[in-house]
Amino acid sequence: MTMNASTRYPIGEFDIAQFASRPANIATIRELPGRLASAVENLDDGQLDTPYRDGGWTVRQTVHHVADSHSNSLTRFKLALTEDEPPTIKPYYEDRWAELADSLLPIDVSLSMIAAIHTRWTALLGSMADADFEREFIHPETGRWTLEAALALYAWHSLHHTAHITRLRERMGW
Repeated sequence: MTMNASTRYPIGEFDIAQFASRPANIATIRELPGRLASAVENLDDGQLDTPYRDGGWTVRQTVHHVADSHSNSLTRFKLALTEDEPPTIKPYYEDRWAELADSLLPIDVSLSMIAAIHTRWTALLGSMADADFEREFIHPETGRWTLEAALALYAWHSLHHTAHITRLRERMGW
């Protein structure tokens, strides 16, 4: 397996223009738990511990990463919706998180977590007014983000990591 754009970015790098539809982005967030569960269905431990690309995370680490990342995102949404001024969020070292012991757990732990997070996140998104999507948070490394842009990013992120797994399955004939 060689690292190229199609294995690193199987759906392309994030381009906000391709994720301009709020209803489609909300649907992607709502549907991720089922899509991700289908992507990993019937994989054994050896397959789960296979990197999706050279130098990439294993399928197991990827599933746990989605749980970590999306729980952080839900928290960022809630902070932006409840703080008087745009909050500065705390970034984290996702590569280091992927090396922690909990990233070796069975994936069912994180699949359950993702399902719960996305149920809550979808309910939150459905309750938001147009003005709420213009609320912001500040990422110390990437600047100001509206919740509209963050929703687009996480819709992309959902499809991006699911595609890592489905494309690996295709390449490996699983």
